[in-house]
Amino acid sequence: MQNKSVELVIEAGRTEKQYWKDLWRYRELFYFLAWRDILVRYKQTAIGIAWALLRPFLTMVVFTIVFGQIAKLPAPQGVPYPILVFAGMLPWQFFSNALSECSNSLIGNANLISKVYFPRLIVPTSAVIVSFVDFMISGIILLGLMAWYNFVPSWQILTLPIFILISCAASMGVGLWLAALTVQYRDFRFVVPFIIQFGLYISPVGFSSSIVPEQWRLLYSLNPMVGVIDGFRWAILGGEARIYMPGFLLSLGLVFLLLWTGIWYFRKMERTFADVI
Repeated sequence: MQNKSVELVIEAGRTEKQYWKDLWRYRELFYFLAWRDILVRYKQTAIGIAWALLRPFLTMVVFTIVFGQIAKLPAPQGVPYPILVFAGMLPWQFFSNALSECSNSLIGNANLISKVYFPRLIVPTSAVIVSFVDFMISGIILLGLMAWYNFVPSWQILTLPIFILISCAASMGVGLWLAALTVQYRDFRFVVPFIIQFGLYISPVGFSSSIVPEQWRLLYSLNPMVGVIDGFRWAILGGEARIYMPGFLLSLGLVFLLLWTGIWYFRKMERTFADVI
């Protein structure tokens, strides 16, 4: 039997040039990490994946009581308040879960990162996909609410995939920043839960952003999730739901700025992960 020699060529800068091709070459690792995290998330829990339904449902009930019944905040005409809340809860739940998972994703895979080469971008991206699975499962509640209230969405529901992509971009952008910063500064393990909790209060999840005074709406839209949530509500609720276009464009610009700078900073720090982690 003839032995075949394998020639290994080490070329300066080759890793950088081939990085984005390597993301495709290592796609099986991407699938493995995402599937592993999905299985582990609800392992040894009594109700398993039902937690993905129970948590947003209970939050929706609380917000409906507090903002809809006690505070008597308005909803668009013809829209039941629980549907208003859940249309905002879906993108927020996806975003907050993605931040939580991304921030700890590199530390949670420290043994793999320190021993094997692969594009590290795979790790936080797989964490976002796991959160997206929860997002899709939670969507069952929205369908149930629409059936319960006999609420039929308009043609605008066809635009929902666009706003889902924007939500993914927001989750990836902020998630990449937090993933890289958590490796460098472990303090961010304690900062991230605070960011998520604070963000819930300043985002229009339990209420419509239309109640914000006109002179403050552009400033309020500096929170990129305002535009994402308003887009979801416009697509799902239709009818009287409105998008404040200047604020939406500002939020959209911030989302893609965060995504671009997040990729840039992650790639800049990536070569140090194996040493620092």
